[in-house]
Amino acid sequence: MGSTSAHGETSTGTGSGAGPGRRDLIKRSAALGLISVPTMSFLTACASGGDAPKAAGAKAAVTKENPFGLAKGTKLDVVVFKGGFGDDYAKAWEAAFDKKWGTSSTHLGTPEITGKLQTRFNGGNPPDVVDNSGAQRIKLDVLAKSNQLADLTPVLDAPSLDDPAKKVRDLLIPGTVEQGMQGGKCVSLNYVYTVFGFWYSGKLFKEKGWTPPKTWDEFLDVCTKAKEAGIGGLAHQGKFPYYINVVIMDLIAKKGGLEAMKAIDNLEPNAFEGSAAALAAVEALYEVVEKGLLMPGTNGLTHTESQTAWNQYKAAFIPSGSWLENEQIKQTPDDFDMRFLPMPLLPDSALPFEAIRAGAGEPFIVPEQAANKPGGLEFIRSMLSREWSTIFAQQANSLTVVKDGVDPGVKLRPGTQSAVAALKQAGTNTFNYLYPDWYSEMDSSIQDASNELMAKRIQPKEWIKRAQAAVNKAAQDPNAKNNRRS
Repeated sequence: MGSTSAHGETSTGTGSGAGPGRRDLIKRSAALGLISVPTMSFLTACASGGDAPKAAGAKAAVTKENPFGLAKGTKLDVVVFKGGFGDDYAKAWEAAFDKKWGTSSTHLGTPEITGKLQTRFNGGNPPDVVDNSGAQRIKLDVLAKSNQLADLTPVLDAPSLDDPAKKVRDLLIPGTVEQGMQGGKCVSLNYVYTVFGFWYSGKLFKEKGWTPPKTWDEFLDVCTKAKEAGIGGLAHQGKFPYYINVVIMDLIAKKGGLEAMKAIDNLEPNAFEGSAAALAAVEALYEVVEKGLLMPGTNGLTHTESQTAWNQYKAAFIPSGSWLENEQIKQTPDDFDMRFLPMPLLPDSALPFEAIRAGAGEPFIVPEQAANKPGGLEFIRSMLSREWSTIFAQQANSLTVVKDGVDPGVKLRPGTQSAVAALKQAGTNTFNYLYPDWYSEMDSSIQDASNELMAKRIQPKEWIKRAQAAVNKAAQDPNAKNNRRS
């Protein structure tokens, strides 16, 4: 997640189950990128209106090959989050798009999505396509409530470029569409298929004789041995509590099962208070803090600072999404042997060790007031082709939400190989939260509580109290009735 990106950052993906095509993941390519991302103070001025959209030239006739009526010779304004995935993939996409459609694309890659685009949304002249990710993304629920996002249903129902007999939606990994829903309407296309968990160095573990843990007790044991060896047990991206919050929420899901996860997404009055799984999860992580098993100083570091220290063998574990390998590619020693580890199990967990958080992240949007809205929609459709999915895999070392969308033979780096293997092992045992995109204020409040917990400024029961208060506040949102998972 470059900027704390999710790169993911953030969030994530689907309901309970990743669905078909999992057995072919190895062929497809790397893994990952997020979903939801850490929070900072995002302004909400995007809610203001703006002038009418500018004309983008004559609209062409709508045909099967040109379902949105994109006119040749028009301009296309593309802005992408430049984080863990970089932005070379987008430049390659734009070149291919201009060659095919005779358009003239302008490109901006930046980690500062809100800073660069808030005034443009306010002024009614937003870009035509935006990769709205990273720590400084514009909150999707804010944009959706102010009618700033185009409905992407026409893209989902358009003919696929690879097989015109099929709709675009038929070629997506299950859960992709749901991840982009706001108030019952699909307004974002989450493009990167990401897994979340802990990461470790295969080289370090081999040298120390450590076994990758499957239970939380085993995890604490490795962290203790690391401390005795003068190494931190757990590093985390302290200034961006998004990451450590993933640990808590995944422990809750694996301990309490999918029902515990759904209770949080559905804003149940006992989602946290009264949840034995939630309390057990928070207490388990707090034990790491109490026993001094954190990498020294990690609470005050940014994501890249903590990750780089981990790459220097200063900690045994770090939590992240699968964008981590690509984001740290320049800082990772050649023989580091990056490996992915599913969240270790608490006693009596409802889900198996192999279960992992996995889903669609990296939300792409088309603003409702885009000057070239047909171009924006066609760009999204093109992203969901095998050609563009392969380009992304080659440039960003990551898997997309297009089923079997990457040509065989793409070489995978060690971390990505292990993440793909973990997905294969998980089978249908995947899960993903939806509340971070549905209720950004609630997400921020829970992350803030996690930050306080890691700094020992609050205890587990206070964390539970604050998290439930955030749920109760979100439940008062009139739009909440449209956000419900079964």
